[in-house]
Amino acid sequence: MSKKEKILIAAQELFARCGYAGTTMKMVAEQAGVASGLVFHYFDNKETLFMSAGSELIDTMIGVLRDKLADSHNGCEALGTFVKAYLEFTIENEKTFPTIIRCSPFSDDNPDLDRQKIGAKFRELIDMVEEILRQGIEDGSIVDLPVTQTAFMVYANIVGAVRTRFLTPYDIPGLYDEACDFIMRSVCTPKGINL
Repeated sequence: MSKKEKILIAAQELFARCGYAGTTMKMVAEQAGVASGLVFHYFDNKETLFMSAGSELIDTMIGVLRDKLADSHNGCEALGTFVKAYLEFTIENEKTFPTIIRCSPFSDDNPDLDRQKIGAKFRELIDMVEEILRQGIEDGSIVDLPVTQTAFMVYANIVGAVRTRFLTPYDIPGLYDEACDFIMRSVCTPKGINL
């Protein structure tokens, strides 16, 4: 693993645990086991590091999601795969995933950050949902709904389940399973669910 990768992982873990305001470049350097100057060499400032840490996690997630979607037979199945894989990714990356929550355009943790840049990165995930919905409408496995609005509603349900799991004191057994089932019941046709 390169020193830059070590810095990104350290940043992801610290931003996830301590938040943007509670994380310093010095903390990141110490956790990564590198000199502070090296952190500044790769990342000009904390905002750049924060954005890079969040973007790298999203890119990794998108890669995982695309791999899992490759074997889907119809839009409804692809949507279920997307939702389950997204939620599983949050559990598998429990130490770093909260960085995405804190970096999210659905969060006000850092109102001074470039929300357009953050929004564009998250839009890649919503675009994937739109692509799945279009496929499902075309193959008859998803109800003919307004694609963009439905994609945002699907994504909002996923984000709500994740934020509930990570940020609240509620321990809701089966929350992720129910979030997935709710989405599927809401948009899939009986044909799509039964395939």
